[in-house]
Amino acid sequence: MSTNHNNVIIEIRAGAGGDEAALFAANLHRMYSRFAEKQGWKTKILDSSSSSLHGFKEIVFQMSGEDVYDKLKQEGGVHRVQRIPDTEKNGRIHTSTATVAVLPQVEQKEIEIKPSDLRIDTYRASGPGGQYVNKTESAIRITHIPTGFAVASQNERSQGANRENAMSILRSRLYAFKMEREMKKLGQERNLQIGTADRSEKIRTYNFPQDRITDHRIKKEWHNIERILDGDLWPVIKKFQNQ
Repeated sequence: MSTNHNNVIIEIRAGAGGDEAALFAANLHRMYSRFAEKQGWKTKILDSSSSSLHGFKEIVFQMSGEDVYDKLKQEGGVHRVQRIPDTEKNGRIHTSTATVAVLPQVEQKEIEIKPSDLRIDTYRASGPGGQYVNKTESAIRITHIPTGFAVASQNERSQGANRENAMSILRSRLYAFKMEREMKKLGQERNLQIGTADRSEKIRTYNFPQDRITDHRIKKEWHNIERILDGDLWPVIKKFQNQ
């Protein structure tokens, strides 16, 4: 089964840590978006759920550009942050997490989805999208009954565009699910980076008090967190390519 290595869908979800985890999810989204800008890649938000304090409980976005999947596939897994939140009055360091999944975008002909396997619900969109977005039931939620996967899209004004986005997310998830099952059958290690990776695997820690990022898989460290979170991901990606 072939995939388009120039298109990916990235899903970021806040994990443990409440508002701080949602803020960290927003930091990760900005990091990948800024990196994409530097590469001349295009990004498009497919779905998002905001938290208070301008964080994201969840954000799903498409990224397209040359070799984008090959450059970002190692980002899948649990990212952990250790820092003192702005709301912390006693100066205590909090630990929060966010999960990242990097899914190659799959063409319609490559994954067969039976219409009878789908439950499609419409609802009114909320959050960003301007004044037009709330007037009609333009948001779409699609549930794939055999697997239980549920995907949504609410960032476009039209129901048709949101449906297209949601189906694109669903195809990528089903592809990753199929690949993961095939790798298990072949007896490969569970944490091999295929599509969704092992989401329970803690892959990286961002330690703000020590200004250090540690990748636990390749046992490497980088300093200057702020620069990396501003999109300077090349040093990290280069280490993986050298491995």
